[in-house]
Amino acid sequence: MATTRTTRAGQVTMPRSILAATVIGNFTEWFDFAVYGSVAVTLGLAFFPSHDPAVSLLSSLGVFGIAFFFRPIGGAILGAIGDRYGRRAALAIAVTGISLATTCIGILPSYAAIGVWAPILLVLLRGVQGLSAGGEWTSASAFLAEYAPAKRRATWVSLVSVSAALAIISGNLLVLGLEELFGSEAMQSWGWRVPFLLAAPLGVVGLYMRLKLNETPVFREMAKTESQHSTPIASAFKTQKANMVLAFFCSSIMGVGLYYFATYFVNALSLAGALTRPTILAVSAAALVIYAALCPVAGRISDNIGRRPVYLAGCVGHLVLAVPIFKLVTSGHTGAALLGLAIFAIPQAALNVMGSITLVELFPPHNRSTGAAIGYGLGVGPIAGSAPLIATALVEHTGNPMVAAYYLMGIALVVTVVLVARLPETYTRSLFATTSAPVIVAERGTEPSSDEAAMA
Repeated sequence: MATTRTTRAGQVTMPRSILAATVIGNFTEWFDFAVYGSVAVTLGLAFFPSHDPAVSLLSSLGVFGIAFFFRPIGGAILGAIGDRYGRRAALAIAVTGISLATTCIGILPSYAAIGVWAPILLVLLRGVQGLSAGGEWTSASAFLAEYAPAKRRATWVSLVSVSAALAIISGNLLVLGLEELFGSEAMQSWGWRVPFLLAAPLGVVGLYMRLKLNETPVFREMAKTESQHSTPIASAFKTQKANMVLAFFCSSIMGVGLYYFATYFVNALSLAGALTRPTILAVSAAALVIYAALCPVAGRISDNIGRRPVYLAGCVGHLVLAVPIFKLVTSGHTGAALLGLAIFAIPQAALNVMGSITLVELFPPHNRSTGAAIGYGLGVGPIAGSAPLIATALVEHTGNPMVAAYYLMGIALVVTVVLVARLPETYTRSLFATTSAPVIVAERGTEPSSDEAAMA
């Protein structure tokens, strides 16, 4: 099981081609996410016409949430492919499915054209997006982590979160520009289709770049020693149930916070009518720039002090700051809304980066893609994916915008209790190790030999 110098050397520096190919697929996924969230009000009117705009929005957000119920299934399928046939194969399938489904939404006839078939087809396409996206985030995180130097794993993996933020910014600003260029009537009629159609060239570029990738050093070593499982899903449920449950809790708070950040705040402020739509999208984009800048900082801090304290700090941040943040965001003042979202970005950056790297480090290599993707899919699927819909429905029912903050606080409290009790420290683990036990190395940040990893 000797490891060649070439394999280890591959972990010293991160080739730009690997970075670019990994993040472009993640960018495509979150670009779609941002576009759907930004035009949710328009889509609600186009596919779910109603006399009450709030009902149309709720219907649109309901379809938004449907995709997330497919994520655990997609995570299991793509995760198993990643563990059995390679991380590259899973990444290539994910970017293809996401871009094809998103492009098809852009050419889908509205309710006025084909009646009830319009929302039915929209639901089906969102399901395809959910299946494809099920393994994207964790596969991209695993791919970067398995190439990165051990002492900088979280710093490199933070680029997955950065690419998501840049995609959301791009989607929001594109929608803002189209609204300014075409006007509300044209956007409602056909302009909303333009950003969805851009998924086609993004997908082609992403697939081309991912097909040119070499497999990670970790998977190459597995293939060389034939240590992959022929049934990764069964193996994961047999040996990794506890870690998958923990991954579920980790992903829940990470996902709820991100979907609040990128979708709920935008649409809630649109319905409130206190700020103009261009102002809302501009404020959201500015806050996401701050968030993107904070993600590598969170990764670097955890590379120095560990994942656990940074993760718990993020959970407590949402628990303590949710109410004052929501008061600022819903105050009706541009500066206050930006300040609130900027504060929200601090704990959210910690949660997203820690979620990405911890889910990779929790699992041994032969179950890494499967276990991480299933746990992540369950957390960001039924729990986090439905959060914008539940928050909007609660606010509509009670008339109190703070109810959405209380919902976030409740999830943060539960996850904090679980992580305090169960979250191990993972930053000293070897990604080559054949078990999920910690591998303490003589000098932190260096990898043990493969023989040492095998004995862990």
